[in-house]
Amino acid sequence: MDFKLEVIEIPVADVDRAKEFYKGLGWREDADFTTGPDFRVVQLTPPGSPASVIFGTNVTAAAPGSAQGLMLVVDDVEAARADLADRGVAVSGVFHDASGVFHRAGTETRVDGPAPDRQSYCSFLSFDDPDGNAWLVQEVTTRLPGR
Repeated sequence: MDFKLEVIEIPVADVDRAKEFYKGLGWREDADFTTGPDFRVVQLTPPGSPASVIFGTNVTAAAPGSAQGLMLVVDDVEAARADLADRGVAVSGVFHDASGVFHRAGTETRVDGPAPDRQSYCSFLSFDDPDGNAWLVQEVTTRLPGR
């Protein structure tokens, strides 16, 4: 039985502001449905992604901005950083973890710049949406076996 990740709910305070932000990243609008004054759902998909995000009115009970560690994957983290900055996003510099492995929570072990050998899975950048939902962008150039 395949279990495919299709949609992630993200909590936002202002649906229109969030929609404008994510569309400004170049994400495709898949849906914007309203069934009355107390329910609206918006779905957007990042370029090249099989998974989408949804947000809206009464879509989730989570506090706006409480989603952390949302991950996007790119094949060139420096180009991704330039693209996001060109779109007006307040984006971190490229970083890697001091241990040389996957990033840790917080910023204490972040080292400026991509991983020294540009090892796949080890270089990152971060940004937040207008509500504070936290995104990481990870560089993956060679996938692990089975991926």
